[in-house]
Amino acid sequence: MTLTSQTHILVHGHRGARALRPENTLPAFEYAIGQGVDVLELDMAVTRDNVVVISHDPHMNRSICQGPEGGETAIHKLTFLQVRQWDCGALQHPSFPKQQPVPGTKMPTLEEVFDFAAASLVQFNIETKIDPQTPDLAPDPATFAKLVVDLVRKHGMERRVIVQSFDFRTLKEVRKLAPKLRLSALYSGPPKSFVAIAQEAGSEGKAVEIVSPQFTLATNEAVQAAHRAGIQVVPWTANSPGQWRMLVNAQVDAIISDDPAELIVWLKAAGLR
Repeated sequence: MTLTSQTHILVHGHRGARALRPENTLPAFEYAIGQGVDVLELDMAVTRDNVVVISHDPHMNRSICQGPEGGETAIHKLTFLQVRQWDCGALQHPSFPKQQPVPGTKMPTLEEVFDFAAASLVQFNIETKIDPQTPDLAPDPATFAKLVVDLVRKHGMERRVIVQSFDFRTLKEVRKLAPKLRLSALYSGPPKSFVAIAQEAGSEGKAVEIVSPQFTLATNEAVQAAHRAGIQVVPWTANSPGQWRMLVNAQVDAIISDDPAELIVWLKAAGLR
């Protein structure tokens, strides 16, 4: 199969670079920036005292974080100081043998990530972790959106941020507050038109700018239909050369990967960076 004639594919470091460093931590983001990623992909939860922290899981995940035994683990039911009692860098992720632990690493806040990366040119793809089936584990969509938008504006990151979510309620709320912020609709499930997904996630007749499907859904036909509608396609999470080749041939706009350094090496060898 012949690679596409595209000349540049953007690379999103999934949870920073969780194949090499503890996920969603400053060491992971530092590593990813050092390897030349275009975008840091990360996840947001909110503590009981409304601090936006970086976590994929709604609970303190004991498989990757060490903390107090027993008691509450739901992040939205813990204060920020309680979350900071946990070490989220000492344990190697069982699924990533190349990951290097960084003991003493705390769960960062979104503000800390913005401050840490401010001097770089990297952009941010930030996900609201919220599920209508578990409303007690996150703020309501409007509150979540306001917390995020306020921080984006405080740090002057409007041009560098994409807000993504599986829960389109937060995307609609972000659109109300910040109409110019880029939005990305995350999707997994049966094959579905990316244009339809973008329209469903949009509001007031305007589709979101990006659709981010599970990578196996990104066929050339589906991607081209999205492009004709002015919608970018950024699949997740592809970690092998075979998967990358498939996505490049589908002519996606970017690839989200746990191992962004290897992806960058592969793209350079293919003449795509």
